[in-house]
Amino acid sequence: MSRIFITGSSTGLGLMAAELLAEQGHQVVLHARNAARAEDARRALPQAEAVVIGDLETVAGAKEVAASVNALGRFDAVIHNAAVGYREAHRLTSDGLPHVFAINTLSAYILTALIDRPRRLVYLSSGMHHHADANLNDILWKKRRWNGSEAYAESKLHDAMLAFAVARRWKNVFSNALEPGWVPTKMGGAGAPDDMAQAHLTQAWLTAGDDPQADVSGEYFYHLKRRTANPQAHDPALQDQLITICEEVSGLELPE
Repeated sequence: MSRIFITGSSTGLGLMAAELLAEQGHQVVLHARNAARAEDARRALPQAEAVVIGDLETVAGAKEVAASVNALGRFDAVIHNAAVGYREAHRLTSDGLPHVFAINTLSAYILTALIDRPRRLVYLSSGMHHHADANLNDILWKKRRWNGSEAYAESKLHDAMLAFAVARRWKNVFSNALEPGWVPTKMGGAGAPDDMAQAHLTQAWLTAGDDPQADVSGEYFYHLKRRTANPQAHDPALQDQLITICEEVSGLELPE
């Protein structure tokens, strides 16, 4: 049995992965942005060990979530699932950051840096990352005209970069990224064409620790199979640059 924390798991793919892992006999801790969503999550999965409440939009909020997770004890795995989608208008958080970057990229970094190191880390990317550019010279969208679709795709490339940077730095951790497919969740939209029944299986498989085939690191997956990631995701120099940016913005160093 593994103990697994899943961000953004009050609904959608996060909750689906949690339900599957709980059915398999694993201990699952959910995460919700606010108390109302937490109550929904408890009703949806009453066997969950706990629901951590916290808004990942701000640096302080992400730090509070990490502290709440650590207060529950050590986890075997963390699934970084929380995200906003590709149709977002430009909006700055109270920290002055584009909220797509703050939630999709920076919060995953903060939680990675602060949550007591688990054995397994899984980061949800997107098929849209394949055609994105990291744009690390304008990651906060100060020079470019806002494009929600591009901002989302970039952030999902950043998540893959973070997964592979962690795999390179933390040799005792299995750190991987995946794309769940374009599925008809609230984020994906009703017309999304991919198979919803497949969308949560890979993250559950990578975190459960039941299959030696999942004992890999620095890999990218789609529907339980390895897939080639955007080459920028595997570039150590770009990975290090992204880590440096996240360190500067958050005030937190990634532990060695």
